[in-house]
Amino acid sequence: MGPSILPAYPLRPDGRAAFYTGHTGTVGQKSTERLRVSDEVSAALADGRAVVALESTIVSHGLPSPQNVETALACAAEVRAAGAVPATVAVIDGSLRVGLSVDEIERLGSGEAEKASLRDLGYLLAEGRTGSTTVAATLFAAHRAGIRLFATGGIGGVHRGEDRDISADLTALATLPVAVVCAGAKAVLDLPRTIEALETLGVPVVGQGTDVMPEFWTRGGDLPVSVRSDHPDTTAGILHAHWGCGLLSGVVVANPIPVADEADPQAIAEAIVGGLAAADGAGVRGRDVTPFLLAHIGETTHGASLEANVALVKHNATVAAEIATALAALPALDVGRN
Repeated sequence: MGPSILPAYPLRPDGRAAFYTGHTGTVGQKSTERLRVSDEVSAALADGRAVVALESTIVSHGLPSPQNVETALACAAEVRAAGAVPATVAVIDGSLRVGLSVDEIERLGSGEAEKASLRDLGYLLAEGRTGSTTVAATLFAAHRAGIRLFATGGIGGVHRGEDRDISADLTALATLPVAVVCAGAKAVLDLPRTIEALETLGVPVVGQGTDVMPEFWTRGGDLPVSVRSDHPDTTAGILHAHWGCGLLSGVVVANPIPVADEADPQAIAEAIVGGLAAADGAGVRGRDVTPFLLAHIGETTHGASLEANVALVKHNATVAAEIATALAALPALDVGRN
């Protein structure tokens, strides 16, 4: 696969991540100057109720205005409708926030926020800046707050080509015990190598009602998942057993886009090829590639990919809330062992 993929954080001699504190359904960390958990989210965690983390790059970098803010608010509403508490994550004025107000989400959609992955958090916090968290950074914040479920559109992974561009999402998933409900990895990536990387890192891929890895805008081809689950209760049981036996990795819950919302696979494939060529021609590199490709594919498909993106992320929010609710109903994990 190319380069070795190392954990996002150093491990202690016993194999645990150095910062790991063994959170379960109850909040184990209080708000600090750097990490602030909203009162609603804190109360829900303290009561053992279901909470779902939501990332914020979809607001600042994933969707155009006004759909960015509308979709973020719709995802939060989907979580509430399914019986859980939404916790949108972002860096606001130098504080890592878990649980945002409507005004704060609208602020992120104004163009002010920087893109915040794990490597950026220290700088943004130290300089009092504002940033929208990626999958990796949201995983970290969710873990620190004690949240086990996180909904997003699609995870990052291994990029196409031989430039060894690998998303921090993968190493975060390897070391942070949070389940990510997503429509697979973003289809612009090298999906076979991304699945191989997840296997290497010990990250299970649970197919929610599917035997194959979803491919973001489409329901997937022939790339198998680790195991299939046909009900949120079953998935919650898998998560409970995974962490209950002492495993420390995250879990990918691969939730395909609803059939009625699936984009045309051929049109998407052609748009991806064209987008990759356009990005190469424009000299787009690194973290700018994915936003560039998403915008290019949206234009090429005349908005069809955008409509599918909105549908899939809302669906993921609903399913994540259902799983979180089922997980909250299970016996509390033994914090001393987990």
